[in-house]
Amino acid sequence: MTMSLADRNIAIMAANGFDENQMTEIQRVLIKAKATTKTIAPEQGVVNGWQGEGWGHYFPVDGQMSDTLGSDFDVLVIPGGERGVAKLKTNPHARRIITHFVEAGKPIAAIGAGVELLALAKSIVGYTVAAPEAIQPVLTEAQLELSSDDCVLDRNILTSKGTDIGEWVRQAMDLLNSTEVVRLAA
Repeated sequence: MTMSLADRNIAIMAANGFDENQMTEIQRVLIKAKATTKTIAPEQGVVNGWQGEGWGHYFPVDGQMSDTLGSDFDVLVIPGGERGVAKLKTNPHARRIITHFVEAGKPIAAIGAGVELLALAKSIVGYTVAAPEAIQPVLTEAQLELSSDDCVLDRNILTSKGTDIGEWVRQAMDLLNSTEVVRLAA
């Protein structure tokens, strides 16, 4: 069934140390479009962003990753932030959720260091991604193709090196507005 953005359930995956600018830019646009966004994290209560060279604001956690099912969401957003990504890389629930989205063909929008988390899904082999230079060896090892472009859309997955957050947000909104979401009956 085709759904408007207002009907979409969007998970924003974060852990303490996520890039606050990347998260808030897309979150602001999604909320304005009346999409339902929920921050999922391994932490309880709140998750702390990273702003420039220090800790940023606290954001409420809407659901713990251990209790989150990928099937409850239509879209997955993964902001960067080296500290947050380092925590998520070792989290089995992050792997489970990302794998669900890749295998179900649901839209994923990842930016900056967050692109590295896509390598957690073994079924991601062969996708083309844009990523910061520092994480490219991990992605190459996961058999992903690297692009020199800042933003790349390959099938249902939008990735960005993170140099232009506004362009990534614009392309993410284009992807979400053009993607038909199919919900399977429970």
